[in-house]
Amino acid sequence: MVEQLLTAAIAAGVGIVIYMGAAARVVKQYERGVVFRFGRLRDEIRPPGFAAIVPGIDRMRKVNMQIVTLPVPAQEGITRDNVTVRVDAVVYFKVVDPANAIVAVEDYRFAVSQMAQTSLRSIIGKSDLDDLLSNREMLNQGLELMIDSPAVGWGVQIDRVEIKDVSLPETMKRSMARQAEADRERRARVINADAELQASHKLAQAAAVMSDQPAALQLRLLQTVVAVAAEKNSTLVLPFPVELLRFLERAAPPAATPPDSDAAAPVPAPAPTSEAAPALEPVVPAPGPEGPSPTDRAGPAAVNGSPPADGGDGPVLPRPAADGAPG
Repeated sequence: MVEQLLTAAIAAGVGIVIYMGAAARVVKQYERGVVFRFGRLRDEIRPPGFAAIVPGIDRMRKVNMQIVTLPVPAQEGITRDNVTVRVDAVVYFKVVDPANAIVAVEDYRFAVSQMAQTSLRSIIGKSDLDDLLSNREMLNQGLELMIDSPAVGWGVQIDRVEIKDVSLPETMKRSMARQAEADRERRARVINADAELQASHKLAQAAAVMSDQPAALQLRLLQTVVAVAAEKNSTLVLPFPVELLRFLERAAPPAATPPDSDAAAPVPAPAPTSEAAPALEPVVPAPGPEGPSPTDRAGPAAVNGSPPADGGDGPVLPRPAADGAPG
Protein backbone atom coordinates (compact mmCIF):
# COMPACT_ATOMS: atom_id res chain seq x y z
CA MET A 1 0.00 0.00 0.00
CA VAL A 2 2.74 2.36 0.91
CA GLU A 3 4.51 1.56 -2.29
CA GLN A 4 1.39 2.38 -4.27
CA LEU A 5 0.98 5.71 -2.51
CA LEU A 6 4.62 6.53 -3.09
CA THR A 7 4.31 5.65 -6.75
CA ALA A 8 1.17 7.77 -7.10
CA ALA A 9 2.88 10.73 -5.42
CA ILE A 10 5.85 10.47 -7.72
CA ALA A 11 3.56 10.25 -10.74
CA ALA A 12 1.60 13.31 -9.56
CA GLY A 13 4.78 15.25 -9.02
CA VAL A 14 6.02 14.37 -12.46
CA GLY A 15 2.68 15.41 -13.94
CA ILE A 16 2.78 18.72 -12.13
CA VAL A 17 6.28 19.35 -13.35
CA ILE A 18 5.29 18.55 -16.90
CA TYR A 19 2.19 20.74 -16.61
CA MET A 20 4.17 23.66 -15.23
CA GLY A 21 6.75 23.23 -17.94
CA ALA A 22 4.03 23.33 -20.59
CA ALA A 23 2.21 26.26 -18.97
CA ALA A 24 5.16 28.41 -18.02
CA ARG A 25 6.18 31.25 -20.32
CA VAL A 26 8.92 33.86 -19.92
CA VAL A 27 8.30 37.33 -21.40
CA LYS A 28 11.41 39.43 -21.88
CA GLN A 29 11.71 43.03 -20.85
CA TYR A 30 11.32 44.41 -24.36
CA GLU A 31 8.37 42.13 -25.19
CA ARG A 32 4.67 41.90 -24.39
CA GLY A 33 2.58 38.70 -24.39
CA VAL A 34 -0.78 38.46 -26.17
CA VAL A 35 -2.84 35.43 -25.12
CA PHE A 36 -5.54 33.75 -27.20
CA ARG A 37 -7.90 31.29 -25.46
CA PHE A 38 -9.78 29.11 -27.85
CA GLY A 39 -8.88 31.62 -30.55
CA ARG A 40 -10.28 34.63 -28.72
CA LEU A 41 -8.08 37.48 -27.54
CA ARG A 42 -7.72 37.84 -23.82
CA ASP A 43 -7.93 41.40 -22.57
CA GLU A 44 -4.94 41.00 -20.30
CA ILE A 45 -1.55 41.75 -21.91
CA ARG A 46 1.11 39.77 -20.18
CA PRO A 47 3.92 42.02 -18.83
CA PRO A 48 7.62 41.08 -18.80
CA GLY A 49 8.55 38.23 -16.49
CA PHE A 50 7.03 34.82 -15.74
CA ALA A 51 3.62 34.11 -17.23
CA ALA A 52 1.51 30.94 -17.06
CA ILE A 53 -1.07 29.79 -19.57
CA VAL A 54 -3.35 26.79 -19.81
CA PRO A 55 -1.60 24.21 -21.97
CA GLY A 56 -3.59 23.12 -24.99
CA ILE A 57 -6.15 25.92 -24.44
CA ASP A 58 -4.17 29.17 -24.50
CA ARG A 59 -1.79 30.42 -27.17
CA MET A 60 0.66 33.23 -26.51
CA ARG A 61 2.17 35.57 -29.11
CA LYS A 62 5.10 37.67 -28.09
CA VAL A 63 5.36 41.13 -29.63
CA ASN A 64 8.63 43.05 -29.77
CA MET A 65 8.25 46.58 -28.44
CA GLN A 66 11.68 47.83 -29.55
CA ILE A 67 12.17 50.44 -32.25
CA VAL A 68 12.52 48.65 -35.57
CA THR A 69 14.80 49.98 -38.31
CA LEU A 70 13.22 49.18 -41.65
CA PRO A 71 15.16 50.06 -44.82
CA VAL A 72 13.00 51.10 -47.75
CA PRO A 73 14.22 49.78 -51.12
CA ALA A 74 15.27 52.39 -53.67
CA GLN A 75 12.30 53.71 -55.61
CA GLU A 76 12.67 55.18 -59.08
CA GLY A 77 10.39 58.01 -60.08
CA ILE A 78 10.07 61.26 -62.01
CA THR A 79 10.07 64.51 -60.11
CA ARG A 80 7.74 67.40 -60.76
CA ASP A 81 10.37 69.08 -62.96
CA ASN A 82 10.74 65.91 -65.09
CA VAL A 83 14.00 64.49 -63.71
CA THR A 84 14.36 60.74 -63.25
CA VAL A 85 15.79 59.89 -59.81
CA ARG A 86 16.20 56.90 -57.52
CA VAL A 87 15.51 57.55 -53.83
CA ASP A 88 15.89 55.21 -50.89
CA ALA A 89 14.89 55.84 -47.30
CA VAL A 90 14.78 54.28 -43.84
CA VAL A 91 11.81 54.08 -41.46
CA TYR A 92 12.04 53.89 -37.67
CA PHE A 93 8.85 52.60 -35.97
CA LYS A 94 7.73 50.72 -32.88
CA VAL A 95 4.66 48.85 -31.67
CA VAL A 96 2.58 50.74 -29.12
CA ASP A 97 -0.47 48.44 -29.07
CA PRO A 98 0.49 44.74 -29.16
CA ALA A 99 -3.12 43.54 -29.55
CA ASN A 100 -3.79 45.62 -32.67
CA ALA A 101 -0.37 44.75 -34.10
CA ILE A 102 -1.38 41.06 -33.97
CA VAL A 103 -5.12 41.29 -34.70
CA ALA A 104 -5.55 44.32 -36.99
CA VAL A 105 -2.88 43.41 -39.54
CA GLU A 106 -1.41 40.13 -40.68
CA ASP A 107 2.25 41.25 -40.73
CA TYR A 108 2.79 44.74 -39.47
CA ARG A 109 6.44 44.82 -40.67
CA PHE A 110 5.49 43.99 -44.24
CA ALA A 111 2.58 46.43 -44.12
CA VAL A 112 4.80 49.30 -42.94
CA SER A 113 7.39 48.46 -45.62
CA GLN A 114 4.83 48.56 -48.45
CA MET A 115 3.26 51.74 -47.17
CA ALA A 116 6.71 53.37 -46.96
CA GLN A 117 7.50 52.44 -50.57
CA THR A 118 4.24 53.82 -51.97
CA SER A 119 4.53 57.00 -49.91
CA LEU A 120 8.10 57.49 -51.08
CA ARG A 121 7.07 57.25 -54.74
CA SER A 122 4.28 59.71 -54.09
CA ILE A 123 6.70 62.17 -52.46
CA ILE A 124 9.07 61.91 -55.44
CA GLY A 125 6.32 62.81 -57.89
CA LYS A 126 5.19 65.83 -55.86
CA SER A 127 8.63 67.33 -55.25
CA ASP A 128 11.21 69.16 -57.33
CA LEU A 129 14.79 68.02 -57.68
CA ASP A 130 16.07 70.96 -55.64
CA ASP A 131 13.73 70.00 -52.78
CA LEU A 132 15.00 66.42 -52.81
CA LEU A 133 18.60 67.63 -52.62
CA SER A 134 18.38 70.57 -50.23
CA ASN A 135 15.01 70.57 -48.46
CA ARG A 136 14.91 67.05 -47.08
CA GLU A 137 13.61 67.98 -43.63
CA MET A 138 10.25 69.04 -45.01
CA LEU A 139 10.07 65.94 -47.21
CA ASN A 140 10.87 63.71 -44.23
CA GLN A 141 8.05 65.24 -42.24
CA GLY A 142 5.60 64.82 -45.11
CA LEU A 143 6.68 61.22 -45.64
CA GLU A 144 6.30 60.50 -41.94
CA LEU A 145 2.74 61.83 -41.92
CA MET A 146 1.82 59.76 -44.99
CA ILE A 147 3.08 56.53 -43.39
CA ASP A 148 1.83 57.23 -39.88
CA SER A 149 -1.80 57.85 -40.85
CA PRO A 150 -2.69 54.21 -41.68
CA ALA A 151 -0.14 52.77 -39.22
CA VAL A 152 -2.01 54.17 -36.21
CA GLY A 153 -4.78 51.60 -36.70
CA TRP A 154 -2.21 48.83 -36.77
CA GLY A 155 -0.91 49.65 -33.32
CA VAL A 156 2.33 50.97 -34.83
CA GLN A 157 3.82 54.39 -34.28
CA ILE A 158 6.22 55.86 -36.85
CA ASP A 159 9.09 57.33 -34.92
CA ARG A 160 11.11 58.80 -37.77
CA VAL A 161 11.57 58.68 -41.56
CA GLU A 162 14.79 59.69 -43.30
CA ILE A 163 15.63 59.94 -47.00
CA LYS A 164 19.09 58.38 -47.30
CA ASP A 165 20.27 58.89 -50.86
CA VAL A 166 19.14 60.45 -54.12
CA SER A 167 20.73 58.93 -57.23
CA LEU A 168 20.84 61.13 -60.33
CA PRO A 169 21.67 60.29 -63.96
CA GLU A 170 25.21 61.00 -65.10
CA THR A 171 24.09 63.74 -67.51
CA MET A 172 22.29 65.52 -64.72
CA LYS A 173 25.35 65.24 -62.48
CA ARG A 174 27.56 66.82 -65.16
CA SER A 175 25.10 69.65 -65.78
CA MET A 176 24.83 70.35 -62.05
CA ALA A 177 28.62 70.31 -61.76
CA ARG A 178 28.89 72.88 -64.56
CA GLN A 179 26.26 75.03 -62.89
CA ALA A 180 28.06 74.89 -59.56
CA GLU A 181 31.37 75.68 -61.23
CA ALA A 182 29.90 78.68 -63.04
CA ASP A 183 28.34 79.97 -59.83
CA ARG A 184 31.61 79.65 -57.94
CA GLU A 185 33.47 81.41 -60.73
CA ARG A 186 30.94 84.23 -60.64
CA ARG A 187 31.38 84.64 -56.90
CA ALA A 188 35.16 84.55 -57.29
CA ARG A 189 35.04 87.33 -59.87
CA VAL A 190 32.79 89.43 -57.67
CA ILE A 191 35.13 88.95 -54.73
CA ASN A 192 38.16 89.87 -56.86
CA ALA A 193 36.42 92.97 -58.18
CA ASP A 194 35.47 94.03 -54.64
CA ALA A 195 39.05 93.46 -53.52
CA GLU A 196 40.37 95.57 -56.42
CA LEU A 197 37.95 98.35 -55.49
CA GLN A 198 39.06 98.37 -51.87
CA ALA A 199 42.70 98.19 -52.91
CA SER A 200 42.24 101.15 -55.27
CA HIS A 201 40.81 103.24 -52.40
CA LYS A 202 43.75 102.35 -50.19
CA LEU A 203 46.26 103.02 -52.97
CA ALA A 204 44.64 106.40 -53.64
CA GLN A 205 44.99 107.30 -49.96
CA ALA A 206 48.60 106.12 -49.96
CA ALA A 207 49.35 108.15 -53.09
CA ALA A 208 47.88 111.26 -51.45
CA VAL A 209 50.07 110.78 -48.37
CA MET A 210 53.19 110.16 -50.48
CA SER A 211 52.51 113.25 -52.58
CA ASP A 212 52.45 115.34 -49.40
CA GLN A 213 55.56 113.61 -47.99
CA PRO A 214 57.91 112.56 -50.82
CA ALA A 215 60.24 110.90 -48.32
CA ALA A 216 57.60 108.24 -47.74
CA LEU A 217 58.07 107.05 -51.32
CA GLN A 218 61.77 106.51 -50.72
CA LEU A 219 61.06 104.62 -47.49
CA ARG A 220 58.57 102.43 -49.31
CA LEU A 221 61.18 101.72 -51.97
CA LEU A 222 63.67 100.67 -49.31
CA GLN A 223 61.05 98.39 -47.74
CA THR A 224 60.52 96.76 -51.11
CA VAL A 225 64.25 96.18 -51.47
CA VAL A 226 64.38 94.55 -48.01
CA ALA A 227 61.39 92.32 -48.81
CA VAL A 228 62.86 91.16 -52.11
CA ALA A 229 66.34 90.67 -50.66
CA ALA A 230 64.92 88.29 -48.04
CA GLU A 231 64.34 85.71 -50.80
CA LYS A 232 68.12 85.60 -51.49
CA ASN A 233 67.70 86.18 -55.18
CA SER A 234 70.78 86.50 -57.37
CA THR A 235 69.14 89.09 -59.63
CA LEU A 236 67.14 92.04 -58.35
CA VAL A 237 65.06 94.10 -60.77
CA LEU A 238 64.03 97.27 -59.00
CA PRO A 239 61.87 99.93 -60.64
CA PHE A 240 63.11 103.44 -60.06
CA PRO A 241 60.21 105.91 -59.94
CA VAL A 242 60.51 109.31 -61.54
CA GLU A 243 59.06 110.94 -58.43
CA LEU A 244 62.10 109.80 -56.49
CA LEU A 245 64.38 111.51 -59.00
CA ARG A 246 62.38 114.70 -58.66
CA PHE A 247 62.61 114.45 -54.89
CA LEU A 248 66.38 113.97 -55.03
CA GLU A 249 66.67 116.84 -57.50
CA ARG A 250 64.79 119.13 -55.14
CA ALA A 251 66.75 117.92 -52.13
CA ALA A 252 70.22 118.33 -53.79
CA PRO A 253 71.93 121.78 -53.17
CA PRO A 254 72.57 123.99 -56.27
CA ALA A 255 76.09 123.77 -57.76
CA ALA A 256 78.31 126.90 -57.05
CA THR A 257 79.57 128.76 -60.18
CA PRO A 258 82.96 130.67 -59.89
CA PRO A 259 82.52 134.43 -60.63
CA ASP A 260 85.64 134.82 -62.85
CA SER A 261 84.79 131.93 -65.13
CA ASP A 262 83.63 132.85 -68.53
CA ALA A 263 81.28 130.85 -70.55
CA ALA A 264 83.12 128.81 -73.04
CA ALA A 265 82.57 130.06 -76.55
CA PRO A 266 81.28 127.46 -78.87
CA VAL A 267 83.90 126.17 -81.23
CA PRO A 268 82.60 126.23 -84.76
CA ALA A 269 82.79 122.95 -86.53
CA PRO A 270 85.28 122.85 -89.44
CA ALA A 271 83.74 123.12 -92.85
CA PRO A 272 83.79 119.87 -94.73
CA THR A 273 86.39 119.69 -97.49
CA SER A 274 86.18 117.54 -100.51
CA GLU A 275 89.42 116.08 -101.86
CA ALA A 276 87.77 114.65 -104.94
CA ALA A 277 87.00 118.05 -106.54
CA PRO A 278 90.11 120.38 -106.86
CA ALA A 279 89.67 124.12 -106.60
CA LEU A 280 89.12 125.87 -109.94
CA GLU A 281 90.16 129.37 -110.91
CA PRO A 282 89.19 131.38 -113.94
CA VAL A 283 91.67 131.66 -116.80
CA VAL A 284 92.44 135.27 -117.64
CA PRO A 285 94.39 135.52 -120.90
CA ALA A 286 97.03 138.21 -121.27
CA PRO A 287 96.19 141.15 -123.57
CA GLY A 288 97.71 140.75 -127.00
CA PRO A 289 99.00 143.39 -129.39
CA GLU A 290 95.74 143.54 -131.18
CA GLY A 291 93.96 144.87 -128.08
CA PRO A 292 91.71 143.35 -125.57
CA SER A 293 90.41 139.92 -126.40
CA PRO A 294 86.78 139.03 -126.67
CA THR A 295 87.02 137.57 -123.24
CA ASP A 296 88.05 140.95 -121.84
CA ARG A 297 85.16 142.51 -123.58
CA ALA A 298 82.76 139.96 -122.15
CA GLY A 299 83.29 141.18 -118.60
CA PRO A 300 82.73 139.35 -115.41
CA ALA A 301 79.90 137.28 -116.87
CA ALA A 302 82.31 135.53 -119.21
CA VAL A 303 84.69 134.81 -116.40
CA ASN A 304 82.01 133.03 -114.39
CA GLY A 305 81.12 130.84 -117.33
CA SER A 306 77.96 132.63 -118.44
CA PRO A 307 77.45 133.65 -122.06
CA PRO A 308 78.62 137.15 -123.00
CA ALA A 309 76.15 139.95 -123.09
CA ASP A 310 76.97 141.01 -126.70
CA GLY A 311 76.70 137.55 -128.21
CA GLY A 312 80.40 136.58 -128.21
CA ASP A 313 81.84 133.25 -129.03
CA GLY A 314 80.76 131.66 -125.70
CA PRO A 315 82.02 131.12 -122.18
CA VAL A 316 85.58 130.50 -121.33
CA LEU A 317 85.96 127.29 -119.25
CA PRO A 318 88.03 127.61 -116.10
CA ARG A 319 91.16 125.55 -115.64
CA PRO A 320 92.58 123.94 -112.55
CA ALA A 321 94.79 126.06 -110.39
CA ALA A 322 98.45 125.23 -110.31
CA ASP A 323 99.98 123.66 -107.22
CA GLY A 324 100.80 126.34 -104.70
CA ALA A 325 98.82 129.01 -106.52
CA PRO A 326 96.38 131.01 -104.50
CA GLY A 327 92.77 130.01 -104.91
